[in-house]
Amino acid sequence: MIDSIEHIGIAVKNLEEAITVYRDVLGFKLEGIHILNERMVKVAFFSVGESRIELLEPLGSDSAVAKFLEARGEGIQHLAVKVKNLEAVLEELKGKGVTLVDESPRAGAEGTKIAFVHPKSTRGVLLELVEKPQK
Repeated sequence: MIDSIEHIGIAVKNLEEAITVYRDVLGFKLEGIHILNERMVKVAFFSVGESRIELLEPLGSDSAVAKFLEARGEGIQHLAVKVKNLEAVLEELKGKGVTLVDESPRAGAEGTKIAFVHPKSTRGVLLELVEKPQK
């Protein structure tokens, strides 16, 4: 069902300041910056070996990332894993009684399809399922 860890999502208050830390201080390679208006978030992706780090800055106080920052402060917000057939994985998880945030896939950054699993089904971890576009 799950192929590998895709990325770790980290909520930040100021994306430009966080980029400076991850790129200039830690030496991670910045892959790109994306604005996801429908999720009210601006993200930056970094390569870290075979995995990635995603920094997320909210674009408004109503975004899920803004609510996370308000409740918990900056830090790890979610764990993302790669899947091959997101629709089938969602159906399988529903069949197992897993609580989903998203009942069907939605558009993610970089042409991906994504869906979230509610933290109450994963011992407090927000899990993002990511299906990469076929090349």
